[in-house]
Amino acid sequence: MTKTTHFGFNTVPETEKARKVAVVFDSVAARYNLMNDLMSVGMHRWWKRFAVEASGIRAGGRVLDIAGGTADLSALFVERVGESGEVWLTDINNSMLTIGHDRLLDQSRAASVAQCDAEKLPFPADYFDCVSVAFGLRNMTHKDAALKEMLRVLRPGGCVIVLEFSKIWKPLQPVYDTYSFKVLPAMGKLIAKDENSYRYLAESIRVHPSQEELKQLMQQAGFERVEYFNLAAGVVALHRGYKF
Repeated sequence: MTKTTHFGFNTVPETEKARKVAVVFDSVAARYNLMNDLMSVGMHRWWKRFAVEASGIRAGGRVLDIAGGTADLSALFVERVGESGEVWLTDINNSMLTIGHDRLLDQSRAASVAQCDAEKLPFPADYFDCVSVAFGLRNMTHKDAALKEMLRVLRPGGCVIVLEFSKIWKPLQPVYDTYSFKVLPAMGKLIAKDENSYRYLAESIRVHPSQEELKQLMQQAGFERVEYFNLAAGVVALHRGYKF
């Protein structure tokens, strides 16, 4: 029997999801940063800074930024680790990664770049002080496998940070639904010339695990001291876990 998974509200064969997600991000890559600013009214920049601060990474640290796309987190991590540190920007999507790589070069930020699958990371075990993934976990086919890979490459004492859309405070749900399924696709059509991709992004948030479910998933993968912080009334949550 063919295994299936979510692609937004649709059910697709597991073997098809990565290709479908790639089509989405190939389409939105050029306007991705602009759309992020508009969709979140610039708040995504604060969320990402909060995530980097919560990582506790210091000068000389080694950081792996998974699904790092246009390099928002990688650029911040480069600031923190300094010249003695090491930052790897990775993404499975070449269109997104190219934009991130060019952006780091334009800003004279020293980071290494690799196109790779988060479920099969090409890095040695026990290597990084911090592994981050921001707004990328929900697009992965096997979240459990990706989390186990993050644990594998993390050194003992290191932490993983997962910044992702989550479950909003219930009284705000009706307004949030209207924004997600009416306003967001319209913005995507007007600005990114792609209504369907932004409809998928809204749907993918709804089928992503809740705060508590993701915490349990991280614990099952082997992370300890897992905790989360709700941002913007739960629109976004930052999960943090450690390897011991």
